Amino acid sequence: MITVVGTGTGAPLDAGTLAGARLVVGGQRHLEAAPVPADAERVVLGPLAPALDVVERHLDKAHRVVVLASGDPGFFGIVRVLAERFGSRQLDVRPGVSSVATAFARVGVPWDDAIVVSAHGRELRTAVNVCRARPKVAVLTGPGSGPAELGAALEGEARVLLVACALGTAEERVERVTPAEAATRDWGTAVSVVLCLDETRLLGPVRTVAGPPAGPAGWALDEAEFAHRDSMITKFEVRALALARLGPRLGDLVWDVGAGSGSVAVECARLGAAVTAVEKTPDGVERIHANAAAHGVDVRAVHGSAPTVLSDLDEPDAVFIGGGGAELPAIVTACARRARRTVVVAMAALDRVPAAQAALTGAGFACDGVLLQSSRLAPLPGDVSRLAATNPVFLLWGVRTPLSDKGVAQ
Repeated sequence: MITVVGTGTGAPLDAGTLAGARLVVGGQRHLEAAPVPADAERVVLGPLAPALDVVERHLDKAHRVVVLASGDPGFFGIVRVLAERFGSRQLDVRPGVSSVATAFARVGVPWDDAIVVSAHGRELRTAVNVCRARPKVAVLTGPGSGPAELGAALEGEARVLLVACALGTAEERVERVTPAEAATRDWGTAVSVVLCLDETRLLGPVRTVAGPPAGPAGWALDEAEFAHRDSMITKFEVRALALARLGPRLGDLVWDVGAGSGSVAVECARLGAAVTAVEKTPDGVERIHANAAAHGVDVRAVHGSAPTVLSDLDEPDAVFIGGGGAELPAIVTACARRARRTVVVAMAALDRVPAAQAALTGAGFACDGVLLQSSRLAPLPGDVSRLAATNPVFLLWGVRTPLSDKGVAQ
């Protein structure tokens, strides 16, 4: 049997928990703080594979094994690895209070509606995009993905970082900093967790289901749901297919280039993605902000012309291009070079389709498309209806193929 004990932020570890253990595994600080029996073998956790091999040898001899971990070891912790190797029935898990729960408790904020994302040994960009998209996020950090790196990526965002260090110890501290301030600091190795908060939205409605909010009840919203100019808005039929091809989700970054009213940007944000909307007109930027606010989502609006302004933006997972004019081939090429997954282009002028398709295939994307023509019911006198045709739109999409990944066929 393996006893897995969560330490660090809860009650102190007593000698009885380790009594009779022939092997005690844990981080250096856990082992130094624990009353390890004198005759027990100690293994300092570093690379997991060698430590698990030692555990297996002791289990084969029916020895008692104790594994020390931080907080709740079943929450982004070692329980998963142990269960995969030895089976859940071999585990006696005794959780402590997780660093996430402790950090929120220290600042007096409920966290049933928080999103927890791990950047420990993982790519930081997912955590960054979740922080951009959601108002209450806890980030589990690691080397190279700490408060400084997170702050640098979030500089300019309307967020505050609460950096919790050495939770449960005499050196415990929780510091409130802006992303820019976090980026300039050396935080050392004592960081327990970072809370990324929009302080204007800390107390949401009472929840029934914990964690990320459920997805929207509907999408491809009617054009009347958005402020727009002279019907210059991506129609909901086009938006429906565009969203299906973009696949926006929590942790993604989506660009909406030539955003206009920002209808596609807002819909992607409602589905959980972080979104940057690029729009060249000042009044368009204002409408994007207004539409995002009306739908309760975060959309970063960038005032500028593509493709020039795109070089300053973080790399997207997916891109929607809804405008471009004569610059369209250059815009599609610039987006295809940066997009990690897919690029979707909407065009009313069909003579621009070949150039856009060539730009996608030239970047190594598998390309497909469809001409969308729809007719909507419209009332006629006498309580009858007719079909009113909408303007046809060609929707082209490119999907990154394995050969085009990260510069192979760029």
